[in-house]
Amino acid sequence: MLIEKNFSLKTHNTFGIDVKAKGFVSVKTIADLKNALNNSTYGNKFILGGGSNMLLTKNVDALVIHINLKGKEVVNQNENEVCVKAFAGENWHEFVVWCLEHDFGGIENLSLIPGSVGATPIQNIGAYGVEIKDIFVSCDALNVITGDIKTFLNSECQFSYRESIFKQNLKDSYIILSVTLKLTSKNHDIKTNYGAISTELNRLNIENPTIKDVSNAVIAIRESKLPNPKEIGNSGSFFKNPIIKKSHYLKLLENFTEMPHYPVSEFEVKVPAGWLIEHAGFKGKTFKNYGVHNKQALVLVNYGNASGNDILNLAKLIQHTIDRLFGIKIEMEVNVF
Repeated sequence: MLIEKNFSLKTHNTFGIDVKAKGFVSVKTIADLKNALNNSTYGNKFILGGGSNMLLTKNVDALVIHINLKGKEVVNQNENEVCVKAFAGENWHEFVVWCLEHDFGGIENLSLIPGSVGATPIQNIGAYGVEIKDIFVSCDALNVITGDIKTFLNSECQFSYRESIFKQNLKDSYIILSVTLKLTSKNHDIKTNYGAISTELNRLNIENPTIKDVSNAVIAIRESKLPNPKEIGNSGSFFKNPIIKKSHYLKLLENFTEMPHYPVSEFEVKVPAGWLIEHAGFKGKTFKNYGVHNKQALVLVNYGNASGNDILNLAKLIQHTIDRLFGIKIEMEVNVF
């Protein structure tokens, strides 16, 4: 197990922020993971997955443990459903493609989301009307103190919008090792009503889409408005869509007649953060070598060698402006370190 010192994390975070780790090790087995956690040379440990949902603002004075556990398999299957298991270090989109190649459905709307499998339950990732909680069965996770492995069922994970028990009560207490999902192997439930999926399918003259058709539509939509992290540093959606009181929304509607919303309950609605940011004048705005993407206001970008603090200060400016203009507090979806 090779530990590298003073290691640059620039290629291990999708923002491309060049900070240094005091120590760095990539673990491919659970035994190596346990050894790294027990390493006495480094008091602090920092767990790193795909680096797609984080903003690094300073050097990491710790042993960075990169979770590189690989493997995927069918756990069990019947006539209509299949349970598949993937280890935490697998690339999420590559895993989606693998499922589609086996005609396993339910995961296609989550195509092209950056990051690793291990991060999906932590964030309860979601897109185009589907969240990981909808197909999640369980995950195996390692207790960082005891080294014991526990299986967390869906009902134990306290999933909500971009939240889970792993971001709240059990934050930094467990490391996800693998995730098990329940998908369809037949009679797929095709979901095309959210976002621009139907429009894209119509453009392609597809009337009876397959799960691969839906995946291709989602990929086309995402590529049309989201920058590729390999080309422009970013972490996808930087902010959560805020949920506000319906009474507040109706009052805002008097001045902002085109403000979109999605009902959450009888008394609450969800407002697209991207719409708020765009109408606050930030879409496409550039500050030296960083800014807000010109096609999607939810995405903050690093055009060159911006620091994490540059991006963070921009995020705070946006938050302050949205609060001042609309009386709405928007939360960061990205984890800041």
